Amino acid sequence: MLINAASVANVFTGFNAIFNEAFSGTPAQYGKIAMTVPSSTSREEYGWLGQFPQLRQWIGDRYIKNLRAHGFAIKNVDFESTISIAENDLADDRVGIFKPMFQEMGRAAKVHPDTLVFGLLKNGFQTLCFDGQFYFDTDHPLYGPEGDIIGSVSNMQAGNKPAWYLCDLSRAIKPLIWQERQKYRFRGLDKETDENVFMRKEYIYGVDARVNVGFGLWQLAFGSMADLTTENFVLAKNAMARLRGDQGILLGVKPTHLVVPPELEEAALELLKPILGGGSSNIWNGAVEVIVSHHVG
Repeated sequence: MLINAASVANVFTGFNAIFNEAFSGTPAQYGKIAMTVPSSTSREEYGWLGQFPQLRQWIGDRYIKNLRAHGFAIKNVDFESTISIAENDLADDRVGIFKPMFQEMGRAAKVHPDTLVFGLLKNGFQTLCFDGQFYFDTDHPLYGPEGDIIGSVSNMQAGNKPAWYLCDLSRAIKPLIWQERQKYRFRGLDKETDENVFMRKEYIYGVDARVNVGFGLWQLAFGSMADLTTENFVLAKNAMARLRGDQGILLGVKPTHLVVPPELEEAALELLKPILGGGSSNIWNGAVEVIVSHHVG
């Protein structure tokens, strides 16, 4: 290959197309459990978390709920993956051997949010959320109408088994937040005037993004490290159904999905199968949808 501006531009176009094709063709699951929030600054404040906009009977003046200042914020973080290609490899028409590398780069970029989102869910037993408690905890504060703490509530089961998670994903607000300041983009340093090309005959290509993940509403998720049995499933489901808001009104939380690591996939499918061992119908068949993610394992 004759190395000039036009040929190098064609190489970049080809690598970019390979990256984008792999990115578009790779499935991702993070959007199921995390709401995407666009960001326009270095960090975003989420002081409104914990406030459920429920209706009450209108008697006298409106009852105005002040958004409790939790001081919870998600700071955007830079991520990148970069590779270099020697000019001699381009000159010798060895471009084709790099195709799998850029395919993998596109795949890795697409599933990177899964890594962060489901990874944070896994760490919810030891990571604080907006109310100052661990995301999965036994004593989340319950507030009264005047903002005073009137009790506590749990959204977890203790144990020593691989964790599984029940989530209500039916609402606009999700259990987790995926924050995007700069989406994943493919870029290159491949101009003759770039130092790496001039000094080292090296062409550099990479993907970068400015994003982060954080906890949304703990009320919409329940984490368990107990055995994944029908009994524990029902206990977790009922605990979520009993959750109340600041006015004492039931929140109507109903789990729609069961998130499990690969080692619990069989147990999850067994729990929700149509017919039980004795031939009777399983009342929990279709109760929730199973999401299997190795990032929570």
